[in-house]
Amino acid sequence: MHSDFLVIGSGIAGLSFAIRAAEHGSVTVLTKGKPMDSNTAWAQGGIASVLPKDLRESGDNVENHVADTLDAGAGLCDVDAVRTILSEGAQTIEELIECGVNFDAEGDTFSLGKEGGHSHRRILHAKDTTGREIAESLIKTARKNKNIKLLDEHFAIDLITSGKLGMVSEDRVLGAYVLDENSGQVHTFRSDRVILATGGCGKVYLYTTNPDSSTGDGVAMAWRAGATISNMEFVQFHPTCFFNPAATGAEARSFLVSEAVRGEGGILRDESGYAFMEKYDERKSLAPRDIVARAIDHELKKTGAACVYLDVTHKPTGFMKDRFPNIHKTLLEFGHNCEKDPIPVVPAAHYQCGGVMTDIDGRTEIRGLFAIGEVACTGLHGANRLASNSLLEGHVLARRALEKSLNLHPVLKPSPQAPEIPEWEYGDTAPPDEMVVIYHNWDEIRRLMWDYVSIVRTSNRLDRAANRLSNLRREVRSFYWGHQVTPDILELRNLVATASLIVDCALRRHESRGIHYTLDFPEKSDQLCVPTTLRRF
Repeated sequence: MHSDFLVIGSGIAGLSFAIRAAEHGSVTVLTKGKPMDSNTAWAQGGIASVLPKDLRESGDNVENHVADTLDAGAGLCDVDAVRTILSEGAQTIEELIECGVNFDAEGDTFSLGKEGGHSHRRILHAKDTTGREIAESLIKTARKNKNIKLLDEHFAIDLITSGKLGMVSEDRVLGAYVLDENSGQVHTFRSDRVILATGGCGKVYLYTTNPDSSTGDGVAMAWRAGATISNMEFVQFHPTCFFNPAATGAEARSFLVSEAVRGEGGILRDESGYAFMEKYDERKSLAPRDIVARAIDHELKKTGAACVYLDVTHKPTGFMKDRFPNIHKTLLEFGHNCEKDPIPVVPAAHYQCGGVMTDIDGRTEIRGLFAIGEVACTGLHGANRLASNSLLEGHVLARRALEKSLNLHPVLKPSPQAPEIPEWEYGDTAPPDEMVVIYHNWDEIRRLMWDYVSIVRTSNRLDRAANRLSNLRREVRSFYWGHQVTPDILELRNLVATASLIVDCALRRHESRGIHYTLDFPEKSDQLCVPTTLRRF
């Protein structure tokens, strides 16, 4: 199967790229599960952008947004990448509106929100389901385009590169091997322009705000293909995930209470009602996420409490129902009225700040392979992502990546001289007969990462995690080659690879910076203010 552009992932980055690329050739978009199973669709808060002067908050400008991003990134941001991406924000908002996204407004003026780390109101939102609004609009637009083939339940197994085929003159991408989840067949999808837009890896951890699809697939595939991976030690923990031991089901365990709630006046309190954030930062409950998450972690360990509380009971009656209708409704379904009682919350893994190392145009070292969105490490986020910068980055990088991909060479069908690609190499085709062991390994990885590689780390815990993950990689490898391939086995394979990359990067950073905090090296080091990079040779 051939297409001019092969996009792996159906969030804001992948679909934005596909819609633009369809003007230049055929596009295949692969998504495991369904297109709405993405971090984009789950995003509540909004998208950060400085708008034209007549629409922005008085006194705000792009340089203020740049300064806030650099401050949150703790010295590790690429300044040029930050300024380039943020300066294209207004164009992104205009294009999303053209795709049918309806941001909240009062008359001709957008209703701008404020979140932790931002000095001004610059967050555009669609109530508290901004991501869903964006995802539905993009999917609808993509499905209408005759040049886009959107394939649900197609799981990309591995990238195909010339280097893997022994062609040493140039390492370039040739396509991907893909599992059709319905038929169980593996197909070869050929393209010399492959765009990884697979999102993040929150399911590496026991508690996460991410959907079940976030298993680090793109990072693991790029790693196996020989791309450089950078800054994976920086996994952002969202401070306010709903905590309710009585609730059951994945949605209950991973329901995010948006940072925008704090932006609208929500206050973090301990069991006694004390607003403890004033002890940790002058911005109090609106401090950047790394500071707030560590503060909550410290309070929980100090007091032994199971959770802290996000208090909005001082807001007028009906405020939460109007401004955050999905949060209000969902909490009621879980038996909690947030207008009467403070919301119990705990931190949970939320966003991958590192990823496949790219330039400002999404290019990797492998010719024709691009990575955009959360899977990529462009230098925008540094050591800690500023709230609501991620949707903006995904859209901007889609635009920039397309331009560079068109410069590779003209869009052409495979020539007779194109390299022959072998069929995918199967392991044993016997059906899995030990699924309980596979699920046990899945659970062990996530508990291991939560216990040893979480908000606060030590070298001893990281060493223990590295040793156990080494054994788990061998066990998973035997499952991969010893059983008929299934989505569960593929996700487990990617999960253990991504977890290992996080630990390996964390072991190399002998300082505390941004989200990475270790008791053995509690201070920043100017000498270590450089990206962590790993490459498989």
